[in-house]
Amino acid sequence: MLAYRQITAAGWPTRDAAELVGVSRATATRKPTLSLPVPAPTPVPANKLSRGERARILDLVNSPQFVDLPPIQIYARLLDQGVYLGSISTIYRILTENKQVKERRRMARHPARAIPELAATGPGQCYSWDITKLPGPIKGTWFDCYVMIDIFSRYIVGAHVHASESGELAVEMMKEIFAIHGTPHVVHADRGTSMTSKTVAALLSDLEVTKSHSRPRVSNDNPFSEGFFKTLKFAPVFPENFNSVGEARAFMADFVENYNHAHRHTGIALNTPADVHYGLAARKAIERSATLAAARAQNPERFSTARDPNILTLHDTVWINKPAEQDKVQPAATLAA
Repeated sequence: MLAYRQITAAGWPTRDAAELVGVSRATATRKPTLSLPVPAPTPVPANKLSRGERARILDLVNSPQFVDLPPIQIYARLLDQGVYLGSISTIYRILTENKQVKERRRMARHPARAIPELAATGPGQCYSWDITKLPGPIKGTWFDCYVMIDIFSRYIVGAHVHASESGELAVEMMKEIFAIHGTPHVVHADRGTSMTSKTVAALLSDLEVTKSHSRPRVSNDNPFSEGFFKTLKFAPVFPENFNSVGEARAFMADFVENYNHAHRHTGIALNTPADVHYGLAARKAIERSATLAAARAQNPERFSTARDPNILTLHDTVWINKPAEQDKVQPAATLAA
């Protein structure tokens, strides 16, 4: 910038001087930034322990007399002996600096649970089931609703209401469902007492059905059952309570009928579960595409693309915990539970 100042001092315009020097006029005319003051060194606290004193404390807490005791016990016992080397927090800081503060009790080490990865490429391959509580006539009383869903079609293949929960009632439900809709390759559930009961396990084993369970405390491992329960209990028609088991059964029968045959599900291309379960969705997709094509031809300016909306595309495979990368799609029967 010395050359720039010499040129402008000789009477040249600032623009010409900047061009001759090869910098922008804004840069050349900018005032020099004042240098920041050098911060003063941080004073050493007068009460800071010396390196020797810290080493003495570390050696003492690691001695055979105190090695198994926490700092608060060491502090108290030293005081009783007429010795003061530092506060409790000071002892903790010295141990932390030397990475000697950790949980020393014997803790249970639970092995990592395998993530259930299940795929269905058509109806009847993988069923998901769970039990939800329906409010009874008196506060604090509940009826148990057993619900089983085909994860590919979202079709409710069974919904039974009982006054209690047990593995025997679950087995009765499964036998009835399998007799009507066929035996699936995989049955998935969470880890409730009925789901993990020996009666359910024996039935599935006898039928050679793969048994799959969610990981403990991971609700996302059973998304289809949880999603249906949310749809059920947030529906405007869901009552505050049921006066009897019979009333709850009648309500669930009507709700499931409407859900299976009238509810358009976003997860299955806005089809009803019955359309997908019984193979009617393909024909409806053709009819919908024709309707959209006619509307597009009549008012092309109202459509930004010639393709049908993605929400109307039915997926070929439905997953529970789809892997981030998989080489090929495997049917539910071949995947580990």
